[in-house]
Amino acid sequence: MHLIGILGGVASGKSLVAQQLARLGAGVLDADRAGHEVLRLPQIEAALRQRWGAEVFGPDGRIDRRRLARLVFADPPDGPRQREFLEKLTHPEIGRLLGRQAEALAGSDTAAAVLDAPLLLEAGWDRLCDRLVFVDAPRQTRLRRALARGWSKEDFAAREEAQESLDFKRQRADVVLDNSGAPEHTQAQVERFWQSLFG
Repeated sequence: MHLIGILGGVASGKSLVAQQLARLGAGVLDADRAGHEVLRLPQIEAALRQRWGAEVFGPDGRIDRRRLARLVFADPPDGPRQREFLEKLTHPEIGRLLGRQAEALAGSDTAAAVLDAPLLLEAGWDRLCDRLVFVDAPRQTRLRRALARGWSKEDFAAREEAQESLDFKRQRADVVLDNSGAPEHTQAQVERFWQSLFG
């Protein structure tokens, strides 16, 4: 099974490309969704409660991701230190969950799977991938998309700062897809890439 890693800046359209590949027959390994599941594990909840108390928990007793994001994307030095703690705690669990999902897909004769993970390089999951695809879009376009999601300019900047540079991601990629225009334009590029894999 081909494992395709998706790289790109914040709001570049990585999930769009993953969805388009899924329509062509790829399985999808969604690290964000896996991260949500991991934050519900009792041992993770206990570790976060021990570090931050009730501050990161919502009224339902579950971890509130918005409250958690405010801590881990805060300005230096606190934000990066808190983010490092969280990633060391959660990334191994997310990796195990994604690994189990990849094994299940491979066992079902799926020809390819897409790994959609914002911190793919930072977590070292690129080593699992056969191909890396960089989804490119200008900063202003990405910022506009992020604001449309309800993020602030500060949210956007903090998340971008927490990731590897776009130049580094682009250099690591085997293929660059331009997602600055209409989804149909991106779809055509995705289909060409898919053809390059399977003819």
